[in-house]
Amino acid sequence: DGSYRQNRLNLTTLLVQPISAVLAKKLISLPEDTVQTDRCIPLQMPATEKKIISLNIQSVTTYKTVSNVIGYLKGSVFPDRYVIIGSHHNSWNTYGGQDWASSTAIITAFIQAVMLKVKRGWRPDRTIVFCSWGGTSFGNIGSYEWAEDLKRVLQRNVVAYVSLHNPVRGNSTLHPVASPSLQQLAAESQSSSCVEKIKCPGSNVSSVQIQGDSDYFINHLGVPATQFSYEDIRTSENSSFLSEALFPVHTTKTEELDPSFSLHETIAKLTGQVTLQIASEPVLPFNALDIALEVQNSLKGDEVDVPQLLAVASRLRDTAELFQSDEMRPANDPMERAPVRVRMLNDVLQSLEKSFLVHRAPPGLYRNILYRLDERTSQFSVLQEALEHCKLHQANETIQAALSEVLNSINSAQVYFKAGLDLFETTLAGKK
Repeated sequence: DGSYRQNRLNLTTLLVQPISAVLAKKLISLPEDTVQTDRCIPLQMPATEKKIISLNIQSVTTYKTVSNVIGYLKGSVFPDRYVIIGSHHNSWNTYGGQDWASSTAIITAFIQAVMLKVKRGWRPDRTIVFCSWGGTSFGNIGSYEWAEDLKRVLQRNVVAYVSLHNPVRGNSTLHPVASPSLQQLAAESQSSSCVEKIKCPGSNVSSVQIQGDSDYFINHLGVPATQFSYEDIRTSENSSFLSEALFPVHTTKTEELDPSFSLHETIAKLTGQVTLQIASEPVLPFNALDIALEVQNSLKGDEVDVPQLLAVASRLRDTAELFQSDEMRPANDPMERAPVRVRMLNDVLQSLEKSFLVHRAPPGLYRNILYRLDERTSQFSVLQEALEHCKLHQANETIQAALSEVLNSINSAQVYFKAGLDLFETTLAGKK
């Protein structure tokens, strides 16, 4: 109530009624002369046969309340810095799947384990915020509205988002996803916690678009994020950033996938370990150099050969290497750990990825350009999309705009790193 709803001309005034895939198959069929192959073939209405479709709609528009459940454990050293761990729950008792049950069970087990430590007198350095979101299946409503309300506070204070969205959706392989700055931490946690019997492969951490409530934190706040999940190899090869497009899991599927709950236990341990390290280490365990390397890897290939772009990416790597070598190690040395210096260093690390938020991204692509569309994509997604648009329309205006966005992002990150180095050098010179 009280919110202004914008009347935009590009929004349809037609009623939209979702239908099932089974009904769609009855209405639309494959062309008769099509040979069945493995490739994707678009469905179409038969050219020679007209179909009259009568759809009786009995939907009733009502208001429903979406509720989030939020709790926190206040930090003892940096209480104004937040590590958010997010799961989701079934809001309206209308969704048949149980993907929310796994995330709810894991975050509950993690809270119980943490509270045992708290009763013995332990506290994290940073505040841990536990969130169970409502309305996830309908477009991440709960997390989006909550974060919009607190946007200014969250922009300043959130250091990381740890996702528990649908953590057991298969049982073939462990699939870790992390922001470039958190990839090293995720890989180290995976190698130290996994055992062979629960199917943990070697380090395969990547930055790809992921489903769920992490969306707002990644694409509007530029917060480093990570997620561990078990998937089937077949599904992990496909793009899965549209959670609304996925078919609901059968109610007994969770028990069939993991009857002994060993996969759930592994996700709980990995998620808990990463969360506690981010919340408790004096210096945030973020890697600046990995961001620079990810940028350079995303510019490889013959199609994007822009000297200016490659040059600024090289400068970013040089600055990141200097930042990593000269500034991180002294701050981690207990003998040289001046509280003011640690705070300054953490402030720089916390905002490493904010430079890579573009104002506009093509539909279906993240605003945070550090995230690739899927495992098969090696370039910046915005550049790949622009190249395809250029080939289709025989115009290079789109590619020039995308190149400009990427160039500005890399240059902004390089200037940000350099400013952080200059600030530390000034502080140390004054101290001497």
